[in-house]
Amino acid sequence: MATVRVAAIQMTSGSDVAANEAAILRLVDRASDLGATYVQLPEYSTYWGPRSGYDRAAKTLDDGFIRQLCLVARGRGITVHLGSMLEPASGGRFFNTSVVIDVRGQVAATYRKVHLFDARPPGGVTYNESEFITPGDDMTIATVGQMRIGLTICFDVRFAELYRALALAGANVLAVPAAFSASTGPAHWEVLVRARAIENHAFVIAATQVGTTAEGFATHGHSMIVDPWGVSIVESTTDGEDVLIADLDLEQAAHRRSQIDVLHLRRPEVYRRDVVRGED
Repeated sequence: MATVRVAAIQMTSGSDVAANEAAILRLVDRASDLGATYVQLPEYSTYWGPRSGYDRAAKTLDDGFIRQLCLVARGRGITVHLGSMLEPASGGRFFNTSVVIDVRGQVAATYRKVHLFDARPPGGVTYNESEFITPGDDMTIATVGQMRIGLTICFDVRFAELYRALALAGANVLAVPAAFSASTGPAHWEVLVRARAIENHAFVIAATQVGTTAEGFATHGHSMIVDPWGVSIVESTTDGEDVLIADLDLEQAAHRRSQIDVLHLRRPEVYRRDVVRGED
């Protein structure tokens, strides 16, 4: 397997859609100039703001900006992973949707966030993503050359069973575009990202939002690319935009799985049994 150069882009998106789109194009060009052939953007890249702006910001897969990204991908010969955007759903609701655009300039895969962030973190803001977002029901792997990329979004990272299913289906890279909360990020973000890499012996590419928007949406940043042994190859320590570059030797995933073969040493027949509860 060849080494693949990938990029994780860190952004500070806000409620100005045009400004976000201009930043996306500029940062994708920068990543491509640095040699990346796969470029991942954060969750809510095109709009990170209050519900009042959702209708204006929502995009179909045939939106003009998606077509523009398709032209960029084809022109530069790269894969662009729009970490997520608002996509119209039924009943005035929306999906939180990842879009992967291949080197031909075509939408090659989509993923609609399965686990929605309904949480009351201590000292933070109460979030109810399910109030406006409809969850997806499908797990997705995008094929990018020899990368088999399991697609996930942000809060999904807390649900290990999703990542195990993707690894069992052949994923050797796991994508985690995120807008991870600043209140939980210091304690949880790095641990969760590295854990998903370790337990599945897969690379994890995690592009994030960073900073606080004018409306008070505060995110942790610390975009990361982690190897199949759980070692951080690169991590952003800036409080603003960043482009992380890493060269992935995809053979590492198979090598680590041969050393500690957690995928084949599973015993699913046991997991399906009732849990035995001891006497008090």
